[in-house]
Amino acid sequence: MPISISDRPQADLRGRLEARALEEGFSALRICRPDALPHVPAALAEFVAQGYHGQMGWMAERLHWRGDPSALWPQARSVIVLAESYTPDETPEASVAHADLGTVSVYARGKDYHDIVKKRLKRLARWLIEQGGGEVKVFVDTAPVAEKPLGQAAGLGWQGKHTNLVSRELGNWFFIGSVFTTLDLEPDAPEPDHCGSCRACLDACPTGAFTAPYRMDARRCISYLTIEHRGPVASELRGKFGNRIYGCDACLAACPWNKFAVAAADMRYAARGDLAAPPLARLARLEENGFREEFAGSPVKRIGWGRFLRNILYAIGNSGRPELLAVAAERLEDADPVVAEAASWAVGRLKGKL
Repeated sequence: MPISISDRPQADLRGRLEARALEEGFSALRICRPDALPHVPAALAEFVAQGYHGQMGWMAERLHWRGDPSALWPQARSVIVLAESYTPDETPEASVAHADLGTVSVYARGKDYHDIVKKRLKRLARWLIEQGGGEVKVFVDTAPVAEKPLGQAAGLGWQGKHTNLVSRELGNWFFIGSVFTTLDLEPDAPEPDHCGSCRACLDACPTGAFTAPYRMDARRCISYLTIEHRGPVASELRGKFGNRIYGCDACLAACPWNKFAVAAADMRYAARGDLAAPPLARLARLEENGFREEFAGSPVKRIGWGRFLRNILYAIGNSGRPELLAVAAERLEDADPVVAEAASWAVGRLKGKL
């Protein structure tokens, strides 16, 4: 049942809400209406019609919710969009130059952000109910919510040419969470585009995944291919992965607005051990139980051992390191045919036959 506190003064609720969000560890807060995305349904429908979503069938299945937040929860009157910085302490792709090491995307080097951000959102939502009443729902990444367009509509940032949200105060190293509420809160103005003529992110993409500024074909994106794509990856694409074994930060790292990035407030986002650049040979010789232990509490664990091992073997094949030939050969008879094929490709590459 909705909690109603109609006689509670609302004039200063927004200011106290923002202060509370900063206390919780969020970096910024903005507000928009659930119906603030009139252009998104058509854009999403075209994205799916072009097949740019690849194997992410869930995008097509829940297109009506993802395109229209007001349809997700019709009772909602406001969407509170929050940013939480995870800015890395070092150059994010420094390990790309070390072919015998693997490169894991910055966001996945520490504790799984889903758990951290969602707990913060829930605490903030409970506080909001106590202070202003109403009902709430919280979302972070796993629900059919158009988080980046909502972030732009709320003034948190704008969707850059790499399609990710960019902020003049935070750069682009931040997670996005949202609190839907039945409270009628004053919305912020949308954030205009500040990319100008810059195309650094587009030029940085190793696989040419951007068909045009602001348009990406996920089927060519290394993040999609290493995380979402099941089965073998086309040879002409896997050969461009370099040593990226989970995700890719090339376009994010290239954005010049990162000069304004703020440090991560939560140390749990920092890389654990050698997770920023783990030795490929060691990872390739792990078995499934070892993989589960190594990546317990990490987003990496979500893709499963087989897919991760496939990525490691692609990195070994790209390494040009003859000392890794024997490591790849150990997986030639793997029970998983995708892993065995990746091992065969890696061996062929290292022998100079592919």
